[in-house]
Amino acid sequence: MPFNDDSYKFQHTINNEINLSGVGVHSGRKSTISIKPAHENSGITFFRSDLPGHNGIKAIFKNVTDTSLATVIGNGGEVIVSTIEHLMAALSAMNIDNANIYIDNHELPILDGSANTFCESITNAGLSRQNSKRNYFVITVPIEFEEGDKFVGIYPSDNFKISCKIEFANKIIGNQELTCEITPETFIKEIGRARTFGLMSDVNMMNLMGLGRGGSLDSAIVVDEDKVLNPEGLRFDNEFVRHKILDCVGDFSLLGMPILGHVKTFKSGHDLHRKFLTHLFNNKKKWKTKQFS
Repeated sequence: MPFNDDSYKFQHTINNEINLSGVGVHSGRKSTISIKPAHENSGITFFRSDLPGHNGIKAIFKNVTDTSLATVIGNGGEVIVSTIEHLMAALSAMNIDNANIYIDNHELPILDGSANTFCESITNAGLSRQNSKRNYFVITVPIEFEEGDKFVGIYPSDNFKISCKIEFANKIIGNQELTCEITPETFIKEIGRARTFGLMSDVNMMNLMGLGRGGSLDSAIVVDEDKVLNPEGLRFDNEFVRHKILDCVGDFSLLGMPILGHVKTFKSGHDLHRKFLTHLFNNKKKWKTKQFS
């Protein structure tokens, strides 16, 4: 990683406000988000603009309250913000350290099911370099976590990269694996456009449960037993594993600082990522924080 580059050494916020609207994939409710510049060392904070007096929820893993269908953060009471992983992935991959995000409902808009619109909006808004140095979370000793046949590990590395492997009985998805170094350029080109996906059988079940109300072929890949139902098909032959990497970037951003380490996952998801981050944080002898001069 080129630490002589200010975009890696120093903290950044966005240069101009971003406003986006859309429908939440699980709630089916319309929401509008405003992403605004924030002071250095403040991190990423979500505010519910529809709730007077709400003082914000920091986007850190200790505030995660639910991971059953998406990553949800809360304030310990009744206030939550749901489905933050795609926006968090874009902010993290695009080197945005500090931002205040205002939302007028509880769930972020799903947009096209990827992080592409967020990436484009951040690019258009521009980055503003701040005076404080970035603190990096540096892995010094391998850390691993297993649950059944699922696995997450992180290993020392001079950059941040993710190796992801998935296995699905569905023959369209099947077994896929990919390794990608996460930089703004690689994320935009290789990961950010990959959409969330689901099996038609799961979609039917979610509909029966009153979930997935905002889902459509415009906001997710839907797979039947032997075909992709989206008329335009896939954006990548292995779009499914690419989206899993996208989710991983978003979930791991909840450490609250950029990572230097090689993440390896097998059949993981939001819940396993949350458990792993707790396990990682508690293994204090296996990591350190560092600034680069």
